[in-house]
Amino acid sequence: MMRRNFTLVTEFILLGLTNRRELQILFFTLFLAVYTVTVAGNLGMIVLIQANARLHTPMYFFLSHLSFVDLCFSSNVTPKMLEIFLSEKKSISYSACLVQCYLFIALVHVEIYILAVMAFDRYMAICNPLLYGSKMSKSVCSFLITVPYVYGALTGLMETMWTYNLAFCGPNVINHFYCADPPLIKLACSDTYNKELSIKELSMYVVAGYSSAQSLLIILTSYTFILVAILRSRSAEGRKKAFSTCGSHLTVVTIFYGTLFCMHLRRPTEESVEQGKMVSVFYTTVIPMLNPMIYGLRNKDVKKAFKKAIGKQKLEK
Repeated sequence: MMRRNFTLVTEFILLGLTNRRELQILFFTLFLAVYTVTVAGNLGMIVLIQANARLHTPMYFFLSHLSFVDLCFSSNVTPKMLEIFLSEKKSISYSACLVQCYLFIALVHVEIYILAVMAFDRYMAICNPLLYGSKMSKSVCSFLITVPYVYGALTGLMETMWTYNLAFCGPNVINHFYCADPPLIKLACSDTYNKELSIKELSMYVVAGYSSAQSLLIILTSYTFILVAILRSRSAEGRKKAFSTCGSHLTVVTIFYGTLFCMHLRRPTEESVEQGKMVSVFYTTVIPMLNPMIYGLRNKDVKKAFKKAIGKQKLEK
């Protein structure tokens, strides 16, 4: 049973990326531009998919949810980071810190499994094309997309409750630009061998490792079958089309998992926290901006839908 956390800390101080004023202004301008492109790109992808009937397929249904999660993920971190660059008091309340922790953990796990679901969708489309329409029905797609959201919400709640159960009674300076678990639990006044802290650390690595491994197993298994099916295909055009439809997803998966492993599979030492800040910048701000670009630039259907939408706007004018 968890006990209530009687914490003496009411707020945390976020050190951010730098304390040099000239760099803070430069970073504010840079990340404001990145966030603007992220919001425009992901919102644009969602609207484009909803507005174009040709994109009402399982693949683009899942892609619209990936864009939604990327938008939420970036919005959970970037606005506070931008505020820190400009404000004198770089603080976040205890409750707001826990909310940010919860959303971060929940959205990471949602994205992990959406990427797995998208890989399974490609497997069904390429390896079972005749059954694709019946097997990937609207009800099946709704179920497949609901599972990641439920799992992410429950995982985030569990991890946040373990953090809530820790006591914070001393230092309140977080060496990061958002409330991240590794630097946050270093501030717990419980001893390193305290039961609650040990459970939190163990839970953090077990859950992250299990979720990443399970999702990656689904992705690798799906693409193993896809590769076999492509190699067996006698049509050069069919092979090219199959590689084309998988290329964007594979690019996103490679970037996502590469940074995920760099960021999470380390103990929360001072050195790893400093390195993690640099990786986190890419993970929390750049990846959500890149995903709609990768799908937009590499996907013919999306480019056609975008050109059609632009053409309609010109005609209306």
